Amino acid sequence: MPARKLTVVQLLPALNAGGVERSTLEIGAALAAAGHRSIAISAGGRLVSKLVAEGSEHITLDIGRKSLATLRHICTLRRLLADIRPDIVHARSRLPAWIGWHALRGLSGSRPHFLTTVHGLNSPGRYSSILTRGVRVICVSNTLRDYVLQHYPQLGPSRIIVIPRGIDPNEFPRGYRPTDEWRMQFFAEHPQLAGGKLLTLSGRGTRLKGHRDAVELLAALRAHGVDARLLLLGAREAGREAYIEEIETLARERGVFDRLAITPPRSDVRDVYAVSDLVLQLSTQPESFGRTVVEALSLGRPVLGYAHGGVGELLAELYPHGSVPLGNARALLERAIELLRAPPAVAPLEKYRLADMQAATLQLYANVAAQR
Repeated sequence: MPARKLTVVQLLPALNAGGVERSTLEIGAALAAAGHRSIAISAGGRLVSKLVAEGSEHITLDIGRKSLATLRHICTLRRLLADIRPDIVHARSRLPAWIGWHALRGLSGSRPHFLTTVHGLNSPGRYSSILTRGVRVICVSNTLRDYVLQHYPQLGPSRIIVIPRGIDPNEFPRGYRPTDEWRMQFFAEHPQLAGGKLLTLSGRGTRLKGHRDAVELLAALRAHGVDARLLLLGAREAGREAYIEEIETLARERGVFDRLAITPPRSDVRDVYAVSDLVLQLSTQPESFGRTVVEALSLGRPVLGYAHGGVGELLAELYPHGSVPLGNARALLERAIELLRAPPAVAPLEKYRLADMQAATLQLYANVAAQR
């Protein structure tokens, strides 16, 4: 008997950039490839064209703006869902989830199944609790599952399913090396990074990403005779100028400004990781997953990070040599020296693949849709 074709609606604030948006596109592409109908409802954004090109539909409705005026979209969304008659409504963010929840409550007749995904360690409380109201609640790591159960014990573990985010191994193939042309251009753009051990920390321009810790580590390495360089990849963003100036001031005070580069977000992350001697993940607050860790390890590059949250979970399983206690500068320095001198081999990545995440999510949709 052929598999039932489903109609799935994903709700999110917008389609510009981020983990929620990336997951929406990845699941939309998998649904379309399997012959299902995939629809995303959001305020729109630069990723809409990619979503549509990969086989999904998009309906523009600003259900993520934090304003009382957004409540007027409940009726609009209810009418849309009545016309679409989806099997699944999958909410990926808190305000869209509230709008979707109230829209579904007013539907007459058979209602779609309401699913949610908890993507981050949101502040617990009533506002965040909407993401625990799905008939199934997807968590992107065991760390996140434990966090949700701690703060919402009434949820019960049977409704939670852990589906980790994944990467495409073909985008981060083991042993990949950039072309000579790319290397020449990269080091011409950032000559201060050439000639020494390259440390890379990828993350937005916010102090939670641990940029100060990375600069302090660079200074400590150089004080111990290690010719290291540091790239803060993606930190230079509009609106973050004061923070970047703070980091540059710290680097000058520590005498390592001439060994530091801070760049805007780049599309050649794979190449950057591949020429890095050590990839850092020093977020000072726990992350829900830790995509950087998986991307770098997939390439076979060593990773050094703090042992907490999703990053700690991944390192404990995939590369325990790269795990140090949160905020322990001495342990961070000692482990960095070890990994730069003789890094233990990185085992081939056999988990956290994009195809696994897509298959598990589509199977969950099918299982839920089969229930009355």
